[in-house]
Amino acid sequence: MIKLNNITKIYNPKKSNEFEALHNVSCEIDDGELVAVIGKSGAGKSTLLHILACIDNYQEGEYSIDGTLVKNLSERQYAKIRNEKIGMVMQDFALTALENVMIPLNFSKKRIKNKKKKALNALKSVGIAELAKKPCNKLSGGQKQRVAIARAIVNEPSMILADEPTGALDSKTSAEIMELFLSLNDQGRTVIIVTHDQKIAEQCDRIIEISDGEIIS
Repeated sequence: MIKLNNITKIYNPKKSNEFEALHNVSCEIDDGELVAVIGKSGAGKSTLLHILACIDNYQEGEYSIDGTLVKNLSERQYAKIRNEKIGMVMQDFALTALENVMIPLNFSKKRIKNKKKKALNALKSVGIAELAKKPCNKLSGGQKQRVAIARAIVNEPSMILADEPTGALDSKTSAEIMELFLSLNDQGRTVIIVTHDQKIAEQCDRIIEISDGEIIS
């Protein structure tokens, strides 16, 4: 379970360009939920996602994953949580598809056998195993997104986070990518999607709307 209690995030604190990106944000996300986070540009959606992903810290409040408080940890502790519990859907146009998917396995503190086979299975699960040796910069937008999802799931995390995963895709490809997220959710994973696309949001179990750094619904 994910719990956020009065999270406040301030960029450049005590400086002339200080900006409060999140203000007293509180919510709970149960295991296995499929949640959309919506709001206008600059509302604080990506900031919230980065805190959930343990990429960014926060000044006030508490964030816990499965009962573990995520605050003021060492970089090694943050890396362990990111690697074992969280799959972040991010595009990286370098390397081949297979090499891309193997990145989380190579950074894992655990000893993982058959990394290549594990990465190939992840590519197979998103329908592009035949593109394993192809450079990512030669793939279509939808194929790149499938690689990004494969990389996010290769370590079998309990939580998948995606920031505008269909933003640059046509409607047909967007629908295909959303089907992948629905399938991952059906497998029991918690999936959180930041999106501007109302059609994508409406397919989720719940919609969290953010405006000016606060949850309004």
